Amino acid sequence: MSQALIHAEGRVLAAIDASVYGRSVAGLAAWAASRLSAPLELLHTLERGQQPPMADLSGNLSLGGQELLLAQLADLDEQRSKLAQEHGRLLLEQVRSHLSDASGVAAKVLQRHGGLADSLLELEQGVRLFVVGKRGEHANFETGRLGGQLEYVLRAVHRPVLVASRAFKPPQRFLIAFDGGATTRRCVEIVCASPLLKGLACELLMVGEEGNAALREHLDWAEAQLEAAGFAPRASLVPGHPEAVIAREVGARGIDLLVMGAYGHSRIRTMILGSTTTQVLRSCPIPVLLLR
Repeated sequence: MSQALIHAEGRVLAAIDASVYGRSVAGLAAWAASRLSAPLELLHTLERGQQPPMADLSGNLSLGGQELLLAQLADLDEQRSKLAQEHGRLLLEQVRSHLSDASGVAAKVLQRHGGLADSLLELEQGVRLFVVGKRGEHANFETGRLGGQLEYVLRAVHRPVLVASRAFKPPQRFLIAFDGGATTRRCVEIVCASPLLKGLACELLMVGEEGNAALREHLDWAEAQLEAAGFAPRASLVPGHPEAVIAREVGARGIDLLVMGAYGHSRIRTMILGSTTTQVLRSCPIPVLLLR
């Protein structure tokens, strides 16, 4: 299998925040870095907070009063910025220390100002794999929605993205959600070319009617590719709606990691939101590896 399919050089970059996903992201990233024999870096981003609205105070405050208030607000903003930086530094050091003690994995740390997606894009050239949490520290878990930053990240970056679930455990069995299209064919080829999942139990799932000869031909191709790469896939063609079938089969088969195609980069794909990817990310309580 051609190595041009994968980025064999570069580091694993994990986006760390103070959410409940932070420890899981770190553990999954350390696992991936070990299997890829790649360096690991932990990134924490500091987004600039919105400034409080400044009303027209000319009728209520003297000129001196306005200047004093503005100075106090500026001082407060600077203090908040310094506290946020220190909090981020301590968070990164805590996670780095935990990984060193728990798994013997050494990691570098990096803190940057700006949005997560923009930071990942700027750093992408030297990255082999991104690892992020399903939701960030400010997400509303009761809605069941994905974190807004995650969808933005998945549409923006070009490298593979490993999306962590709430709890980490080393994956033992993975499932490839396959539909026969160009994107999922490439997913199969990337899995075959990369050391990330070598030696793990492999399941191959296609959603469609069992008697469909064209679908069976696509599935046979994927099975043959995986077998040639040393996997022993169990291939299945299951009827139903993709989102429901994938979520059900993940639970029934004891899958630890789901592999599927990511969103496209085109403007039209961005507008229609790639519903299968979004729905599966919402419903599956396991890590998801998204490939292009």
